[in-house]
Amino acid sequence: QVQLVESGGGLVQAGGSLRLSCAASGRTFNTYIMGWFRQAPGKERDFVASIGRSGGSTYYADSVKGRFTISRDNAKNTVYLQMNSLKPEDTAVYYCAARPGTTLIRGRSEYDYWGQGTQVTVSS
Repeated sequence: QVQLVESGGGLVQAGGSLRLSCAASGRTFNTYIMGWFRQAPGKERDFVASIGRSGGSTYYADSVKGRFTISRDNAKNTVYLQMNSLKPEDTAVYYCAARPGTTLIRGRSEYDYWGQGTQVTVSS
């Protein structure tokens, strides 16, 4: 089991940046694929990015490619999402998720563990 706690959300103007963090409990963090998802009001929870166990491989949704960067620090049991050039349509609750294995997957049903979410609001 792993418990996930997100932080770093907030209110930012369009064009600005935020860095989200997700701290994981347990000693097996480096055995999990980590992902970020987001859910806007009235919409489904959508894939944003995922990262391999060593951090050497990443996968992004087309909507954030080139603007967002996912990274991880296995020594700190933490995964990050650096968000640049933010747009109002990036406004959502952002969730961290974990799944055991080696394959980067975007399907939310494939992730076993979830954080409580952190709100990101981008004003125009």
